[in-house]
Amino acid sequence: MIDISERAQNYFRHLLEQQGVEGQGIRLSVVQGGTPAANCALEFCEPSELDGREWTVECTGFNIYVDGDSVRWLDEASIDFEINATGGQLNIRAPKIKGEIPGEGASLVERVRYVIDAEINPQVASHGGRISLLEVSADGVVVLQFGGGCHGCGMVDVTLKQGVEKTLKTRVPEITEVRDATDHASGENPYYSGEQGASAVG
Repeated sequence: MIDISERAQNYFRHLLEQQGVEGQGIRLSVVQGGTPAANCALEFCEPSELDGREWTVECTGFNIYVDGDSVRWLDEASIDFEINATGGQLNIRAPKIKGEIPGEGASLVERVRYVIDAEINPQVASHGGRISLLEVSADGVVVLQFGGGCHGCGMVDVTLKQGVEKTLKTRVPEITEVRDATDHASGENPYYSGEQGASAVG
């Protein structure tokens, strides 16, 4: 999935040795995947900080943990450390990170997912939220799950009907309905805890 050069592995290993934390690895994630603003983020990560959805890339002496939601944006990616006059520079090349506009033959699911990733999630991300596609039925019903700041948010119905559903129906006319399958009662850190506020998607 991801090609990590020997030079890049040596660079990461050197950084981890400087940290001196037993079992520490590197977490790799994609921010705003599928959009023009997409970028990669790297951070130190201890095993206790993993949520179990990561993909593990075993390197010599350490592991790189790829965020589960970021995996599809990093298909055919490569990481290299290029030595230059000032020491060197880490380069991550991910040809699919900004996504691809679905072509004429794309399925309904592909087109819905593209709109969510490219248009909707960048907007709800400003409220600390994220929306995931769970299902698209044969009769055009889209089922979503809200996470982050949208989980338990008092304004989620407004966001769903006035923002998300409106955007999806405009971009993908075959959609007949958009439903929320999230258990909002279990939300721990909602962006809006009361009924005041505005839709996260305008």
